[in-house]
Amino acid sequence: MEFPALPVLNAARRAAPDRSGAARSVPHSRMGGRRAWVLVAIHLLLIAHVLWWWFSRSSTLTPLEPSEGMAFSKEGIVNAGLVLFAVAALATLVFGRYFCGWACHLVALQDGCRWILLKLGLRPVPFRSRLLKWVPIAAFVYMFLLPYLLRWYEGIPQPGVSKFEWTTTAFWQTFPGWGVGIATFIVCGFALVWFLGSKGFCTYACPYGALFGAADPFAVGRIRVSDACEGCGHCTAVCTSDVRVHQEVREFGMVVDPGCMKCMDCVSACPNDALSFGFGMPAAFAKRRAPAAPRPQSLPWTLDVALLLIFAGSFFVLRDLYGFVPFLLAVGLGVATAWMASLAWTLLSAPRARFSAWVLKRDGRLRRSGVVFLTLCVLWAGVLAHASLIRVRTLPRNAAFEEMRPWMEAVLVGGHPVEGGAPEPFLEIGQRLEHHVLVTRAAGWIPESRNAWAMAWAHLAQSDRDGFEREMAEVLRLRPAFGEVLMQRGLVRYWSGDRDGARADFAQIRWSDPRRLEAEAFLADLEAQSS
Repeated sequence: MEFPALPVLNAARRAAPDRSGAARSVPHSRMGGRRAWVLVAIHLLLIAHVLWWWFSRSSTLTPLEPSEGMAFSKEGIVNAGLVLFAVAALATLVFGRYFCGWACHLVALQDGCRWILLKLGLRPVPFRSRLLKWVPIAAFVYMFLLPYLLRWYEGIPQPGVSKFEWTTTAFWQTFPGWGVGIATFIVCGFALVWFLGSKGFCTYACPYGALFGAADPFAVGRIRVSDACEGCGHCTAVCTSDVRVHQEVREFGMVVDPGCMKCMDCVSACPNDALSFGFGMPAAFAKRRAPAAPRPQSLPWTLDVALLLIFAGSFFVLRDLYGFVPFLLAVGLGVATAWMASLAWTLLSAPRARFSAWVLKRDGRLRRSGVVFLTLCVLWAGVLAHASLIRVRTLPRNAAFEEMRPWMEAVLVGGHPVEGGAPEPFLEIGQRLEHHVLVTRAAGWIPESRNAWAMAWAHLAQSDRDGFEREMAEVLRLRPAFGEVLMQRGLVRYWSGDRDGARADFAQIRWSDPRRLEAEAFLADLEAQSS
């Protein structure tokens, strides 16, 4: 897709005359290297922290990750991640989005991916969607506000502050496995940077950036300009956040775009030292001092609405697909799907189209690269169609599994005998659950551990103890050392009198699993019974 080029110098360092008329090139930003070292140092400290926790096998500080704040929304738990998120948000009211530019791991990821892409000759091009920019806000509401809204709607009292949790042994519990983590880095890093611009994830996906972006207009700390500015555009040319710095400082005397992450590249690159970071009037109350200059053209409204719907649909069907796709990866894939749809539409409807270094269509005729791209779009549409089928079939499975929960909990605490099956109406629920699992398995491409997990309890509800053991073993084959399943199987064995089997299950639960302390209590009880 092609958009009008910025009317300023690009990173190719085209010459621009100075006051004397001599040509000069866009200077390099001195801040880029400094910021890179700061980000590297922060992440080395994080890696050292993880390694110390793993090899010391002891409790450590709860993860310094904003998503950990969800524990407060759901259960009223205050942890280190929530404190970091709150402090960063409050600091944004003073300094602007410094945390994003100088400490965020996803900004570090995007900067690293951008550097690699540029080395490969692949220049990220900013995507211009007005409606997709609301995705981060929706993600923030989903993660942090929706639990409150659901409790209010259902008439359930809000938890308030239930407890403080500063340390944990289950440090890695809320993080995905290595495979999913690598996929997240590829999609939210390389793909979104290449497709949507240097800060593609921040602009179109980041739920934390939504809060920081809302706070930034009220920050007293901003990039400001002096009378030495000549409007050369060097500042915009070096900005990696897609901020039109030269226009904003001319129109407002400061940068007002909430996407500005205070990377200071523009300040460093200004040939007249006209830009600086200073305190004063917030952007929210800034008065325009020059007429507005034309901005790059955004997508047509009809296409923008269609892309928002495509994002919503793809996110819904991809979220938790096969139990593998976490929230942020689903958001990234949804935004990338919307971008693919926009480029496919341009390719089919416009006489010419290109992406990065490839000309996809010229003079109304598809080039080979255009055919390849459309083929990839068709294949991805097939994946989404399959994901839709899986989603349709897993929803009733999940609902039936949830209906089984009261009986399951009664079995696990010894309040209902293991043998003899479930009473009515749980027996009927178990039969229905078994049907939904069989339907889901028939549609799936790969085995899913939750199918086996649900089927195990469906068998136990129908007095099929062998089926329960077989399906639980299948869960552990797919997810080795899964503490929750080991605990459940161990408790079923414990209450049914299989002490040796229970002991083996409890002993397999890793030291870093949140169920380990409970398992140790049962192990101690078993030792006392055998002595």
